[in-house]
Amino acid sequence: MSQSEFNNLNLFTKFDNLTKADLVTKYSNLEIQYFEIIKENLRLKNQHLTDEQLNLIISEQLGELNGTMYGASSERYKKPESIKPKNIDPLPRPKKPSDRYPNIPVREEKIVFTETPSCDSCGKVMTDSGMYEESEQLNVIPKKFEIVKYLRSKYRCSCQACVKTAPLPARIIAGSSYSDEMIIDVVCTKYCDLIPMERYVQMAARGGLMGLPPQSLIELTHHFSNYLTPVYELIKKDIQKSRVLHADETPHKMLEGSETKSWYLWGFTNLKSCYLECHDTRSGDIAFEILKDSKCEVIVSDVFGGYNKAMTAVNLLRAESNQELVFNANCNAHARRYFFKPRFNYPQCEFYLENYHQIYLLNTETKEKPPDEVLQIRQKMKKYFLAMKERAETEVLSGDFPVQGKYYKALNYYLENYNKLIYFLNYSDVAIDNNAQERLLRSHVVGRKTWYGTHSERGAETAAKLFTVIETCKLNHVNPREYLKNLVLDLQNGKNPYTPSEYKDLTKI
Repeated sequence: MSQSEFNNLNLFTKFDNLTKADLVTKYSNLEIQYFEIIKENLRLKNQHLTDEQLNLIISEQLGELNGTMYGASSERYKKPESIKPKNIDPLPRPKKPSDRYPNIPVREEKIVFTETPSCDSCGKVMTDSGMYEESEQLNVIPKKFEIVKYLRSKYRCSCQACVKTAPLPARIIAGSSYSDEMIIDVVCTKYCDLIPMERYVQMAARGGLMGLPPQSLIELTHHFSNYLTPVYELIKKDIQKSRVLHADETPHKMLEGSETKSWYLWGFTNLKSCYLECHDTRSGDIAFEILKDSKCEVIVSDVFGGYNKAMTAVNLLRAESNQELVFNANCNAHARRYFFKPRFNYPQCEFYLENYHQIYLLNTETKEKPPDEVLQIRQKMKKYFLAMKERAETEVLSGDFPVQGKYYKALNYYLENYNKLIYFLNYSDVAIDNNAQERLLRSHVVGRKTWYGTHSERGAETAAKLFTVIETCKLNHVNPREYLKNLVLDLQNGKNPYTPSEYKDLTKI
């Protein structure tokens, strides 16, 4: 690669208007990536590649580095305007806040003259007409902390032998100095709003509550996760009853309290439940434990050997008892991503991206359609998958692309997993990709950037339980604060626990 081509990558020419801290961070990242490229190049040289192939791979690496540092995070292939909008007349937007937000209470505030006005025409003193000119504005009342003092009545007998005190109401944590409302607020702030406890304490201080201990608040989350264990188990049972499951895992850092520092948060999801577990391994044994007692027949995931290991073991057990075997459907978003990343170095990627663009356009038409119509639309996708398969087979056999190159790996990935990628075409309840599961792990991914990890195995278990409940609420479009408030009240009144999806059904009645 010539010096001018290297400079055109703009790796080191976009540092204008950066702070010193930003420059240090970017330099550190570039240095790490640079040494990785050097090690990779040494490995490639030992494989006796031609200069042309080696230059192509180096160009890929530098292009990917440039994209990582400066490229957009979105993987959108075409701009939104390239997608034809549906002919739907937009509804007029309400002008008044009370119409726009009908669930918000309205407080009326009358505004009167400080002195009775006089008429501008005749000068007489005016009288109140009883009419009003109305206008509205949206207001906010900042969070207010208060101390609740319970005065428990004491009863005594004239015989002086007995005194009885009115019992306290049921509590999440008996004898705690924190109310149930406070506990729910702390949990939702961290696991729904993704605000760490130290920041919660700082926010409370700005609201007038000084000296709130963050460690005590963290302890509240542990107690509440134990309180929600029955709900957690119900969600797990609902997951295991599903025919189709989505599965994924993401790193979870264990800062202390365990010999293993790299843990993983495992996620298993159906249409109405999201179940999470935190473990110190990425072994397929975790998926096996979920699948062995389940009714799952299809698991949608990325191409990870752990799921193959789990399915092989499960299918051996099911074959012995003549049960339906489990099939692994793979995620098309991952296959598409393999072609998206090297698109600047390989114009051939455009063919595959365009075909996937057409496939996903058809997929948008399947939303809220009955199963038979979904299958009819999906049959139209077959020609695009076949066209990509034929093109990929031709290009792999041509020998024009280095085996170590990203484009060849994309072709090989697509061909090796072709049957698993098109499995969804014949089943309306199987999704085209695993994006839904990945979105449900996003809160944990964003959250770990602020609280970095957990300090104990107990903390990892708490995170898994509370994220399970919160993400299941989101999946069912249920307000987590309302759900938890009503759940706690019902449990204290002796009712059975229920999941967010069951709560949604109850509130519809």
